[in-house]
Amino acid sequence: MVAAISFFWAGMILAISFVEAPLKFRAPGITPALGLGIGKRVFTALNRIEIAFAIIVVATAALTRRSFDWPIGMLSIVIVMLVVQTIWLLPKLVRRADAVIAGENPPKGRLHVAFIAVESAKLILLIAAGVGQTIKG
Repeated sequence: MVAAISFFWAGMILAISFVEAPLKFRAPGITPALGLGIGKRVFTALNRIEIAFAIIVVATAALTRRSFDWPIGMLSIVIVMLVVQTIWLLPKLVRRADAVIAGENPPKGRLHVAFIAVESAKLILLIAAGVGQTIKG
């Protein structure tokens, strides 16, 4: 179950963060404000789904009394990254998007790059954890 969740979670990150998000801004008629409005909704929804995945992983590990092995350790790191995204990165990016949507021109920062870096690390760790859980059986 943990392996399946890891792979499904990784697939969602790959599809949304690395396919949908960049392509959205290349679609005809999509303005930056419109793209950011869509992105706010999509990434907020993804975040909520990721929180559900994290809860399921923790509950499964607790209920099956799995020892703290390296795949579960990797998932623990992913959960810490998710917490950072949830309480720090995503709210700041949403506020910046709101400012752009309102017609303001906020200064560019590195938060978006940090978000992409965290998403990349989560993707790698989720795939590795899924492979590890699959190998362990």
